[in-house]
Amino acid sequence: MEKFYLCKELVAPLDRANVDTDAIIPKQFLKSTQRSGFGKNLFDEWRFLDYGELGMRADQRRLNPDFILNQSRYHDARILLARANFGCGSSREHAPWALQDYGFKVIIAPSFADIFFNNCFKIGLLPIVLNAAVVDRIFYEVSLTNGYYLVINLEDQTVTAPDGESYSFEIDLFRKNSLLNGLDEIELTLQHIEKIKVFEEEWRMKQPWLFL
Repeated sequence: MEKFYLCKELVAPLDRANVDTDAIIPKQFLKSTQRSGFGKNLFDEWRFLDYGELGMRADQRRLNPDFILNQSRYHDARILLARANFGCGSSREHAPWALQDYGFKVIIAPSFADIFFNNCFKIGLLPIVLNAAVVDRIFYEVSLTNGYYLVINLEDQTVTAPDGESYSFEIDLFRKNSLLNGLDEIELTLQHIEKIKVFEEEWRMKQPWLFL
């Protein structure tokens, strides 16, 4: 997992509440356990005017010109601004995979569904909870600005707007350190590899028949 560094990124506003995981990545694309390749079908039913199936080439499909991510001003956005209860619905891990594979580094919303929120941290995607009034303000400012950037400082736990206004956010210390150091669950486990080897050898000595 890549380390999360201080970043200044373009914001794309998805002005919808209760965005569920089937909208984020529809069920017909859940054919792989790999994390890559899902970005091209992110928000598939909203981004395209035709029905998408696995294997269809995105460049041969009809784009929905009204959908926010299809507007040229947001093509390089790496921060997604959303409304309350983002990521609700099923527990599919593919939803944060698709967002990250598309290019998003940060999701900002007033609230998230619990399982989606937890799954984001496992892959280094940072979900930030900000007060609904603050989110309202950012939506308004994004609508008025062509090229609206936010600075995300995970170390200081702040989101800074172009006018210098800074907003604090909460994050569990363990998760914060994992993101800053680029450690997913496997890499955290491997930090204890020598202890694991000692335990396995002791277990083999105590109950050798389990290893026959």
